[in-house]
Amino acid sequence: METAKTMFITGASSGIGMELARIAAASGFSLIISARRGDLLDSLAAELSSLHGVQVHTVTGDLAQPGVPEKVYHRAVELGGVPDVVVNNAGFGTWGAFTETDLSNEVNMLRLNIEALTIISKLALRDMVARGSGRLLNVASAAAFVPGPFMAVYYASKAYVLHFTEALSKELEGTAVTVSALCPGPVETAFKQRAGVSKLHIFRRAATATFVARAAFDGVLAGRRIIIPGKDVRTALTLSRLVPRRTTLNVVSRLQKARDPKKVLRSE
Repeated sequence: METAKTMFITGASSGIGMELARIAAASGFSLIISARRGDLLDSLAAELSSLHGVQVHTVTGDLAQPGVPEKVYHRAVELGGVPDVVVNNAGFGTWGAFTETDLSNEVNMLRLNIEALTIISKLALRDMVARGSGRLLNVASAAAFVPGPFMAVYYASKAYVLHFTEALSKELEGTAVTVSALCPGPVETAFKQRAGVSKLHIFRRAATATFVARAAFDGVLAGRRIIIPGKDVRTALTLSRLVPRRTTLNVVSRLQKARDPKKVLRSE
C-alpha cells in the first residue's frame, strides 16, 4: 500500500506496539500512538520525531473502560484524519488456574482484548470503506489456534480475534480495504519479566518484539490475512492440526505450568 502514510497504534508504549511505531516512523509514516501511560507515550513520540522527523500524536486512555475506545479512535481521527493503517495491539492476559485467578482482571481483559478491539475495528473499517482504502491489523496470537489451560480466558479471547479478523477479511474482499491478524508465538517483552513468566517452558524460545513488529509491518502493508512470524511457530501450528486435539491440550497444559500461576501480563 504505497500511499499509506498515517498509522494509529494502540498499546504503543511497550513491546510489539512500540517496535512497530519505530519501524513505521523510520519508513516515513506519521503516527498516532495510544496507551494508558501518557509519560511513556510522550517519551516515544519525542524519540521518533527527533530521529525521523515525522509527526507523532499521542492519545492517552484505558481502552478497557466503557466509552474510551470510541473517544480514543475519534481523537486519533481529529489529530491525523482517518488513518491509512489501524493497529489493534493493546491487550493483556491472566495466567493461572481459572478457579484461582481474579475475575475482575479477566473481565477487564475481555473488555480490552475483545470489546475495545471490536469497537475500534467497526469505526475504522466504516471510515476506510467510505474512503475506499485502508489496512486494519488485529493482534491475535498463536494461542488463538489451540485451547490454553492456565491461560484459558486469554487463549479464548485471541481465538475470537483470529476468527473475527478472518471473517472481516472475507467480507471485504473486492474492496481496497484489508484486514490482517498477527499471530506471534511467545515474544520477549518487558511484561514477561515483570510478570515473572520467564520460568514458563513456552517462553524459553521467545522471539524479539522487533522481529515480530517487522513481520507485522510487512504483512499488513501486503494485505496478508494471517501473519505468523517465525518458521518454528508456523511449523508448530501446522503440527498441532495433525495430532489429536487431546494431545494438543495435554502439550499446551504442560508448557503453561509454572511455580506461581497468579500473575497478569499486559501489553502496554
